[in-house]
Amino acid sequence: MEGSVMSLSGELTVGEAAEFTRKVMKFSREMEQKKLVFDLSSLTHIDSAGVMALYYLRKKLGEKQIVTDLEGASSSVTDKIRLFYPGEEVEIHPLRRPAFFEDLGAQTHHFFSSYVLGFILLASNIFYWGITDVFNRRARRKGEFINQSVLIGANAVFIVVFLTFVIGYVLALHSAGQLRAFGANIFVVDVVVFSIMSQMGPLITAILVAGRSGSAIAAEIATMKVTAELDALKTMGLNPNRFVIVPKLYACMLTMPFLIVFANVAGILGGGLAAYVYLDITPEIFINRMADIMQNKDLLTALVKSQVYAALIVLTGSFYGLRVEKGAEGVGKVTTVAVVVSITLVILADSILGVIFY
Repeated sequence: MEGSVMSLSGELTVGEAAEFTRKVMKFSREMEQKKLVFDLSSLTHIDSAGVMALYYLRKKLGEKQIVTDLEGASSSVTDKIRLFYPGEEVEIHPLRRPAFFEDLGAQTHHFFSSYVLGFILLASNIFYWGITDVFNRRARRKGEFINQSVLIGANAVFIVVFLTFVIGYVLALHSAGQLRAFGANIFVVDVVVFSIMSQMGPLITAILVAGRSGSAIAAEIATMKVTAELDALKTMGLNPNRFVIVPKLYACMLTMPFLIVFANVAGILGGGLAAYVYLDITPEIFINRMADIMQNKDLLTALVKSQVYAALIVLTGSFYGLRVEKGAEGVGKVTTVAVVVSITLVILADSILGVIFY
């Protein structure tokens, strides 16, 4: 037989594997033959590190066109080699990068099938149970509607009133300089009342609720999914959508109109204060002018917007909460995405309703 024979004796374990590998690689550089046989007849013990050393040597020597073989191993050593020896390596070819339009089509299909269709299915499910549970009190969780109304509506009154008051004040303040230049001080009432009633009041309220309550809804549902609470509800025969999401929808749709009313009043008060300070428009003049400007259409528009915004905020938070993945890390991600998407949908809805009503 042409080639070299290397006899191994004693043990080949984790303590000897590194030195054995070094010596064999050094010996291979001095070899003239293209075959090396490892004689294992005197080897008494081998562990996983020794087996991996043999595997490594056979791979590296094979790259040098040196054929290796194992001979003479006892039954116990053979069993260890069979147990720890790696299987054949599978070569992984890099994925072909899709063309631009192919990738665009795949992304579009994924968006509509996973997000748009999923959102529509969730909305239909929630609205079905929302309508049927109005006439079925026994299906409601006792006290949950009041609890959610306090969390979503009552606890948000201060921040909504404060910010809309400031926005109304700033709006009148910036309008005052331009109107004063043309001697049209009285029209600051028109600017403030129309802007707050038809656009700023409902929109700012919806954005605040989306950031405050929409994130809480997404985080709560995502946490319930991560901790398997939603699966526990299914095990008990309860529909998670009906048990968890519907009370939030009721509470948000009920409290949103009241929040918008508070926002409108606060915004107009802020504008009235700025008009009094900078344009010398007394409260009596402001109120009389406001009565001529306000229309029932503005109140109806705000009511319709409140229901649309409430539905979008609850559905978006619930949709992304149910899509959570990767544990606690995923909860933070879906909460962030839910807030961004809900605010975006609120602004888009406001634009569409503005075109419809005005």
